[in-house]
Amino acid sequence: MSDDIIELEPEEDLGGKKSFWDHLDDLRKVLIRSAIFIGLALVVCLLLDSTLVGILEYPLRRMNIFDRPQPTVTLQLGATKLGPYVVSRDQFDALPPGAAPHVVFQVNTAKIGEEQVVTLKALPGVKDEGSLGVQLHNLSPAEAFMVAFHVALYGALVLSAPFWIFFVGQFLLPALKLNERRMLYMWMGWGTFLFLLGVLSTYFVLLPVALRASTKYSELLGFDATFWRADEYISFVCKFLFGMGLGFQFPILVLLLVKLGVVTHRQLAHYRRHVIVLCLILGAVLTTPEVITQICMAVPLYLLYEICIWIAWYWDWKARRAGQKLKV
Repeated sequence: MSDDIIELEPEEDLGGKKSFWDHLDDLRKVLIRSAIFIGLALVVCLLLDSTLVGILEYPLRRMNIFDRPQPTVTLQLGATKLGPYVVSRDQFDALPPGAAPHVVFQVNTAKIGEEQVVTLKALPGVKDEGSLGVQLHNLSPAEAFMVAFHVALYGALVLSAPFWIFFVGQFLLPALKLNERRMLYMWMGWGTFLFLLGVLSTYFVLLPVALRASTKYSELLGFDATFWRADEYISFVCKFLFGMGLGFQFPILVLLLVKLGVVTHRQLAHYRRHVIVLCLILGAVLTTPEVITQICMAVPLYLLYEICIWIAWYWDWKARRAGQKLKV
């Protein structure tokens, strides 16, 4: 029997290791496929530009939610709209019921006897764009096309994200071991959750506050804050949302350093003051370099850092408790 034993050679990689040029060719395919899907998504988003602009305008509509609601009216003279103006029910009897109704009045003239008088006719169901409090404007002939392209591009990157992330994963995952893939999936899951948390909290809470603070600060300086360039507003909103989503990955980096043993919860607590400065710097780098958005981003980032300290303490406590049980 012993003579029949055949020595087995180490298992060979039937596929063989890829050369540098093969990897470069795979990367080229990933980039081409990603560009194709981004291009298709760009075409779709160009057809939905008005809807996407409405989504980006939503924080602008919510920036007055912390103010006491008051009735407002807008006066429409032909194609021109004036207002909205804050009024009282004593001034306008035609206001509908409600805490803060808004009515658009069509301004006309009528002749009564020998006198020409101004008449107001309420236009029910007319959407008043001035009710935003701030009106967005294009100030050059080509700006409308640039705004449409920028909105569609931002939307295309989001819409096609599952596809180009999948292609990038196909390129990177074969180089990882099974346990490394599991760890990557877990961290990617938490990273995606924190990214969406940062974007949604910014969209519904922080962004309206920042926009409101910006208008108040402009009024404090004596400037009119009711006319903004559409392109600059859209760029500001998209950078703020993406910057906050990216900034919310900060806990992932901190906890990864804790897992690797680079820092401990005691060291994290010791460097609190340094992290406050770091959060302010991240607020300036990841969003727009002005004080309001910088603080709006720094505060939640620091709160997440405090949560990281408690999580690191819990991991340390759990490890010490497990060690004590093993000794017993």
